[in-house]
Amino acid sequence: MDGVLQTKKPMAPSRRALLGFGLALATVPLATGSRAAAPPAAVALTPQDLADLRRISAYLNGIHTMTARFQQRSSGAGAASGSLWLARPGRMRFEYDLPSPILLIADRFYVYYVDKQLSEMSKVGLKSTPAWFLLREPITFDDLVVTGLERGANGLAVSVVDPAEPDKGSLTMLFASQPPALRQWTIVDQQRKTTTVSLSDAQFGVALDPELFVYRDPFAAGRRQFQP
Repeated sequence: MDGVLQTKKPMAPSRRALLGFGLALATVPLATGSRAAAPPAAVALTPQDLADLRRISAYLNGIHTMTARFQQRSSGAGAASGSLWLARPGRMRFEYDLPSPILLIADRFYVYYVDKQLSEMSKVGLKSTPAWFLLREPITFDDLVVTGLERGANGLAVSVVDPAEPDKGSLTMLFASQPPALRQWTIVDQQRKTTTVSLSDAQFGVALDPELFVYRDPFAAGRRQFQP
């Protein structure tokens, strides 16, 4: 029906690659009967590596609320920008700048993808997305496979894979070193498509309206009004 927000089937991978969770919706289960991915190989971690992972976990667990601007680059989908709000555990909002009509909301249970231009919504379980790593409580590397840890001029890059579901893809996070600060993350999905989100103007510990993280059907009132 024209003008009515309708829930549709999960999006194809090519469309989810546009989002990047930005981060969250780059994951689509492989088709039934597809060959399972090989178990991910863990990188050998030195005592310094383990100490750095503990520092990063402590830093991420100390983030309770956050706002920031983001720049997103996706293979095959160009660039986009917008604003994000985060409230741990489990809640996040990505609002893309015009002309993009996309809004993403995580509400502890689901990630909602809203296309305001097409008046369409679809959702996926939050725990089935890489976004869950940053939104869960507590954040730890103990139940993940660390597939890479690199130090460079821009800081420390850590790559992880869920050993239980390696088909979900990999997450690489870039942190400034001293003090630790999340600067960027990159998702590589099972189609080998890459989405990178870079953060700027981050603010922490700010009071956020809980309504930011509630999905509400903007056309619900119209449907009630026109019911026979």
